[in-house]
Order: sequence, then C-alpha cells, then structure tokens
Amino acid sequence: QVQLVESGGGLVQAGDSLRLSCAASGGTFSSYTMGWFRQAPGKEREFVAAISWSGGVTNYADSVKGRFTIYRDNAKNTVYLQMNSLKPEDTAVYYCAAKYWGAVSTTSYNVWGQGTLVTVSS
Repeated sequence: QVQLVESGGGLVQAGDSLRLSCAASGGTFSSYTMGWFRQAPGKEREFVAAISWSGGVTNYADSVKGRFTIYRDNAKNTVYLQMNSLKPEDTAVYYCAAKYWGAVSTTSYNVWGQGTLVTVSS
C-alpha cells in the first residue's frame, strides 16, 4: 500500500501562489490515480483535482478550474498542486489521495495523506 505525505501549505495573501507537494512511498506510484481534496472548517471534504497514472488526463472542480494545476512526476513519486490567484475561499486543509488503477473521478479514493493547511488572507 502506498503512503502519502503532503507539504507546502502555509499562510498567503489573496492573489498569491502556492505549490503543494504529495510524496508517495511504499507502493508503485505510477499505478495510482492521484487526487487533491480540501476541507474547510465545518464543511465536508470536497474534490479539488485529479490526475491519471500517466498524467494525460486531469479533472478539476469548477471552483478551481483555470487557477489550479495538478501534475505529477512519477520518477520522483510526487504529485503537485500548483495554486495560483488564491482566494480566501480556498482556505482549507488540503489532502492528497490515491486509488489503484482507478478512474480520474471525484470519488473512490482509498489512501489519504495527513493534510496540509492553506490559509489565504484578504
């Protein structure tokens, strides 16, 4: 089973950029569909973005489309979330997730990281 560790969160101002990283270990990284989710206080966890094993297929939530980019480097066993034009509404704990040979969808992820906090001030 793959294990995931997120990093890169922090406090930024509206309009700034931030890149989150998710390092994987203990599994065959290139066999996993990878995703990013986020959870704001008092809200359910929501889908942000996903990417196929090859990186050729991506999927984004409407709220981040055009601002966020998900990409992966299988040689480094790492998936990234580049976040541009950040808004206060993006404030949340961001989680990396994985599923083995799964569709690039919003559901069915069964491996999760511990989360990294992103706070966007106005």
